[in-house]
Amino acid sequence: MPKSSPSKPALFPLAIVVSRYNASITDRLLHAAADEYASAGGSPDHLTVIHAPGAFELPALCLHAARSGTFAGILALGCIIKGDTPHDQYIAHAVAQGLTHITLHTGVPIAFGVLTTNTVQQAKDRAGGKKGNKGHEAMAALIDTVFAIHALASKSANSPSRISARPDKAKKR
Repeated sequence: MPKSSPSKPALFPLAIVVSRYNASITDRLLHAAADEYASAGGSPDHLTVIHAPGAFELPALCLHAARSGTFAGILALGCIIKGDTPHDQYIAHAVAQGLTHITLHTGVPIAFGVLTTNTVQQAKDRAGGKKGNKGHEAMAALIDTVFAIHALASKSANSPSRISARPDKAKKR
């Protein structure tokens, strides 16, 4: 595990697989995700960015990243905007199902940072606009999940206790 400052937990190597389609949106998601990783104590040397042509290709690239054994978790980023046909629904469903399948069959968590919106404005609002940035939120969820999995893997089956996602985010009672 990489070393970090005493106030922040060390982070595992992670990958971000990001769609180039709708790049004006996905670039914002990518920057926010990378910023969240860094603010949580992650080193740029432990974050790999893989570019996909579009959202439909995210599962294939995430699968290869998961099978590589290099990453403790993967963040899939994309943006699917509704058009005149139901095409967006087929793509969104295929991507969500594919990413879930990869997580369940490889044990490597894949965080879903794929926007599925009706309009370009809704996408902008969720990529740094008035609805925040889902890239940031998805990376935070991935980091929490990786820490929880690590805690579960290191825990003895006979010693029950509360599993905290991230040591720096654990709630104090």
